[in-house]
Amino acid sequence: MLPPPKQVPSQIIEALLKANNVLIVSHVFPDGDALGSQLALAEIFESLGKKTYCYCQEFVLAMYEFLPGSEKVKHELPEISQFDAAVAVDCGDRFRLGHSMDTLLQIHPFIVIDHHAGHREFGDMDWIEADRSSTGEMIFDLALALNGDITYNAAYCLYTAIVSDSGSFKYDTTSAYTFQVASHLLNRGVIPSDVAGKLFDNYSVNRLRLMEKVLGSLELSANGQIAIISATNEMFVASGAKREDTEEFINLPRALRSVKVAAFLKETQEGFIKVSLRAKGECDVSQVALKYGGGGHRNAAGYRVEDKTMAAIREELLHELKQRLKSRWSGE
Repeated sequence: MLPPPKQVPSQIIEALLKANNVLIVSHVFPDGDALGSQLALAEIFESLGKKTYCYCQEFVLAMYEFLPGSEKVKHELPEISQFDAAVAVDCGDRFRLGHSMDTLLQIHPFIVIDHHAGHREFGDMDWIEADRSSTGEMIFDLALALNGDITYNAAYCLYTAIVSDSGSFKYDTTSAYTFQVASHLLNRGVIPSDVAGKLFDNYSVNRLRLMEKVLGSLELSANGQIAIISATNEMFVASGAKREDTEEFINLPRALRSVKVAAFLKETQEGFIKVSLRAKGECDVSQVALKYGGGGHRNAAGYRVEDKTMAAIREELLHELKQRLKSRWSGE
């Protein structure tokens, strides 16, 4: 028996039941939660007889091509007049929609489903729950509320979404309900070892070479409470790895016993520097990211910086983290 779904806003249920042709968009540089939620929602809508179009500014990263239906995600935006609703999943603010933001927001109703603590409201109606493990967990509830079919493919995508954004069920937003949802997805035929293998045990030699260089950049501060690693353009060239090969690298310094906050600074092909933050509860990194124009969750957040060197960003971030940790150390 399925657990009773958590409360889904009635106006969202009504709007989606009325819609016949829905555009579903995930945020730029989509992760496992964004893509898993997007693809699962398309499958659920299609079980209700609706037409769907999955849009994202970028191509699906190779590491996520294993998701059932990944070929449905298009990076070209069709004529929007054909859609009678749009849904943005796992998107913390309007700018995360990408360069087509203004065009996308012309679709009405524009519905937002998200679980980021620093969410900035946009769209016509939203459903935001910052205490959820993932947007995928919320899409499960939406499926129940709509009486949609959670097929094997939808279950596979939702399970991947939850595993990805809960840190394999270890972040503090993981609840008993999260495990209930996961249990029901497994009952649809999803095999945990299969998903885990494709997410975490699928390295290329180039990725391993890049990891060696990134780990070599490790710097510890505040008596080992802060760990910072970085990936430069030179490292990518020398290793032959791609930007997507850095997925999950941030969790390596976070795993150190003494570390309370880990940061990963990565140079991008677009010319800006992406900063990823992970914590163990004593520092709300979503507030750090928010200060610099980003967002996220208490223990997982990020932001991007333009027109600053990596050294300058590191120095500024280190000062901010030390202030927030309010730790006692000497000799620095």
